[in-house]
Amino acid sequence: MARKQSDYLASLLADVKADQAAEPTAREAPEAAPGAPPAPAERTERAAGRAGLSLLGRENALARVASGEVRQVTQLQLDPARVRVWEGNARMQAQLSEENCRDLIDSILAEGGQKVPAVVRHVSGDPDHDYELIAGTRRLFAIGWLRAHSYPDMKLLAQVTDLDDEAAFRLADIENRARKDISDIERARNYAAALDMHYGGKAVRMAERLRLSKGWLSKMLKAASLPDPVLAAFANLHELTLNPAYKLAAAMDDKARAKAIRKEAEVIIAENRRAVDEGTAPLPAPAVLRRLMAATAETLRPERDLCITVNGPYGRPILSVKSVNRQGITLHVPMACGAGDDQIAHAVRQVLETLRLNGVSIR
Repeated sequence: MARKQSDYLASLLADVKADQAAEPTAREAPEAAPGAPPAPAERTERAAGRAGLSLLGRENALARVASGEVRQVTQLQLDPARVRVWEGNARMQAQLSEENCRDLIDSILAEGGQKVPAVVRHVSGDPDHDYELIAGTRRLFAIGWLRAHSYPDMKLLAQVTDLDDEAAFRLADIENRARKDISDIERARNYAAALDMHYGGKAVRMAERLRLSKGWLSKMLKAASLPDPVLAAFANLHELTLNPAYKLAAAMDDKARAKAIRKEAEVIIAENRRAVDEGTAPLPAPAVLRRLMAATAETLRPERDLCITVNGPYGRPILSVKSVNRQGITLHVPMACGAGDDQIAHAVRQVLETLRLNGVSIR
């Protein structure tokens, strides 16, 4: 956490003593006998000299700050409603919630306030906001949530800095690298957006500026190409790490396979929705990844319009096929069809065999 302005000035003034030792006095005093106390005039002159040097030291320190040689750091207590999130921030804002920020909210309450400041910069031309948040999105959310839930006086502790967009991106990246609550996909997409915005589309230059491995950055940029409809198959994006995401993105370079992966993702999304509605857990990321990687052009079949009907002993339909698609086979058993359980079970076996002969298998 950066030091406050007073800390910077204090550290600057601490160097004044060394400067004082190197400065000659304005007038040499007569050499005193060993052990003899200094004369009153000498004491007065020394005191005046020290005061002058101290004042000069302060002036020099302030001049260094004013010239920009040393940058002042200001910390303020801000209304979170007046702070907007910088669009270059890595975190997906829509995914922030009380649940995934609960640990931070509890920590702020236990410590009597926020201890680690967020990083913001001034904005102009926006009547609704005075500052833009560079780093500390969860802190901003937590303070805003507390203000809306019984703590209206809670303020956002923020460090105000003067940064251009590229410097702001590098600062936010350094902070986010140590955080486990930002997914690899969030980071990857943040890098992909910054590549053109700050580095002219040159990954080598970006890697040098961020001091990253070129190979690792290349993997990140590839993972960022995964489309939203495929990512939506993962109930928790934090479970999709860099290497699997890179392999999945590489698999989608084949257009036919990419179509199959997208189709399989649609099926998984529907299954996950049904699981949530039924109160069960959605598919874990490893299972989703296996199914997506297994999807190929050969597994992608068009939906079939197979009209199959099995009649009972009285000539009336007892079982029919309503639809056959990637999501499954829909069978229809009419009410009061006159068939018993054994007859219906036999009809199901007939239907499955007919479908198998037409290239459709439930295995």
